[in-house]
Amino acid sequence: MRLFVTGAAGFIGSNFVRMIAKGELAGITRISVLDKLTYAGVKGNLEPAESFSSYSFFEGDICDPMIVAKLLEDVDAVINFAAESHVDRSIAGAADFVQTNIVGVQVLLDAIKTSGKDIRFLQVSTDEVYGSIESGSWTEDWPLQPNSPYSATKAGGELLARSYHRTHGMDVVITRCSNNYGTHHFPEKLIPLFITNLIEGKKVSVYGNGKNVRDWLHVDDHCRGIYSVLMNGKSGEVYNIGGGRELTNNEITSLILEAMGADESSIEYVEDRKGHDLRYSVDWTKINRELGYEPKVKFEDGLRETIAWYRDNEAWWKPLKKR
Repeated sequence: MRLFVTGAAGFIGSNFVRMIAKGELAGITRISVLDKLTYAGVKGNLEPAESFSSYSFFEGDICDPMIVAKLLEDVDAVINFAAESHVDRSIAGAADFVQTNIVGVQVLLDAIKTSGKDIRFLQVSTDEVYGSIESGSWTEDWPLQPNSPYSATKAGGELLARSYHRTHGMDVVITRCSNNYGTHHFPEKLIPLFITNLIEGKKVSVYGNGKNVRDWLHVDDHCRGIYSVLMNGKSGEVYNIGGGRELTNNEITSLILEAMGADESSIEYVEDRKGHDLRYSVDWTKINRELGYEPKVKFEDGLRETIAWYRDNEAWWKPLKKR
């Protein structure tokens, strides 16, 4: 398979590309990657892929129809990781999120349609499109009720993708994942922010009462799920990818503190985020039943490895925190 990956220098996209380069995701013969290299895109994340037999990096925007059309000339599939993804930033200003997460998806889809080729399009989305759930877990047919500008734009992008499947018969699949964690994660998100703050001797800030619940998914498991959908997912379908470990923000904070030899004196509680969803929980029965996916990385093991990586790679994250 000749693969075109957008948003490839970011956290999840670069992990996916590195896994291909290491031979962990078989059947990919060529990788062409595109990234705008905004504040969260780090080209160095892709260095291991440079040894791959057929790898090409292009700097550019998915909203640019000319570069997108050029890169689609000789590919079999597209995975769209490109996204503005931080909820707090979307609350401060939604324009960039609308442009990348909706208009960018439209540009990609139109380019595939115009090419006239049978190209599979995989849209990487998020469980946040569902909104918040007090109990139980979301199945893929649950109504979408996004509560932040970020999640609303992600919902818009995937609904556009679905419409191109229904209207134009295009080969589209969609994934919705839980909260990811792992190495190379931009240090504005909870786990890398808390880890790096503690390394620097700073406090960690917990929103509200810390009772918000998230399901945590190691980025390697997420990439294995995406790969399963890419290779064998049914066209037009949506697949939840879960990690199977739900934790309150208080619980995950305590686990990080314990693993790093800190105590509760390092916690400060701050004003809650606007519109903060209380709980996310995806039912990943469908991808397990149809494609055999299940998470492999135990949370405590993944967290320990993640902490060790940030301790050993201050040269990677310190410049990013200064941006």
